[in-house]
Amino acid sequence: MEANLMTVNPVYRVWSMSTGGGRDGEVVSETGRIDMELRPPVEMGGSGDGSNPEELFSAGYSACFNGALHLKAKEAGVTLPEGTTVKITVGIGADDADGGLGLAADIHVTIPGIDPAQADDLAAQAHSICPYSKATRGNIAHTVTTSV
Repeated sequence: MEANLMTVNPVYRVWSMSTGGGRDGEVVSETGRIDMELRPPVEMGGSGDGSNPEELFSAGYSACFNGALHLKAKEAGVTLPEGTTVKITVGIGADDADGGLGLAADIHVTIPGIDPAQADDLAAQAHSICPYSKATRGNIAHTVTTSV
């Protein structure tokens, strides 16, 4: 058993299911809002004619992180201006530790018009509570940068 496991009492659950060849198949969600073909990207020898797990992961991660950012800003009494964005770039490549594949996430937060130190602080606070950040901490490489 792993140490430091979180105790979570979910208030929401949803499933998604993959068929076909995984990266070269289809994925659908319980709600039907996701129903798409998956194809490996050209960089990995595929056609690139569909989405891929990294694209889906980056989309979910960016939305989740943005929610955490807004929560921390609200707690700090900061109103985030229009134009605030969270861009998460997910990369996949060789994991030198075990010869398999691994992920990396570059998190870039843009908060126009605020003090750079405050932007850094809010991004760090969001990273500390974002469920995606918590789930991947210690498992993938993260970088967090900001611009104003």
